[in-house]
Amino acid sequence: MNTIMRKGVLGVAGLAFAGGVFAGPVAAQAAAPVDASVVTVRADKPVVDKAKLIPHGVQGEQSRIDLSDEQVANTKSIIAATKKAGMDERAAVVSIATALQESKLENLGHLGDRNDHDSQGLFQQRPSSGWGTVEQITDAQYATTAFLKGLKQVDGWQDMPLTEAAQTVQVSAYPDHYAQWEQLAADLVAEHWNS
Repeated sequence: MNTIMRKGVLGVAGLAFAGGVFAGPVAAQAAAPVDASVVTVRADKPVVDKAKLIPHGVQGEQSRIDLSDEQVANTKSIIAATKKAGMDERAAVVSIATALQESKLENLGHLGDRNDHDSQGLFQQRPSSGWGTVEQITDAQYATTAFLKGLKQVDGWQDMPLTEAAQTVQVSAYPDHYAQWEQLAADLVAEHWNS
């Protein structure tokens, strides 16, 4: 083989190799399937074990809402109160799912004619049912601690479907509605537990 032809073949091979190095990983990443169960976190934050968040699987169709800054702050308050109570990530999932159903994570005051009796706050707790004063139940930390105190009193709550555990504490007229928020609650705990 003559020198010109050999240089031409090597040059083409070199371009092909360089193109593969630069384009290959990008193309490979673009074609790779995305695993929705993987949670991306900064390297300095430990990863939350998703199996602990939804140990029994979700029940029924799941609902999602976009959260405002206030709702995210309330989520973080629920997580902080859960940690302070010495409870785990699953307790935070149950708490957040309950607050999503009861108030969409908004710290609601008295809603007038639209109010369910005297229910208020994130968990729609009632002063007349012994949950605390209006000032207390509209404080996110207090309301979460009160909910968790009730949850701790439910024997085997960790082994129950979320909606059953929440209903045992809340005694709602719509006991199955808590289940629809389990995935969003788990996603929020995974995102904010270590933040």
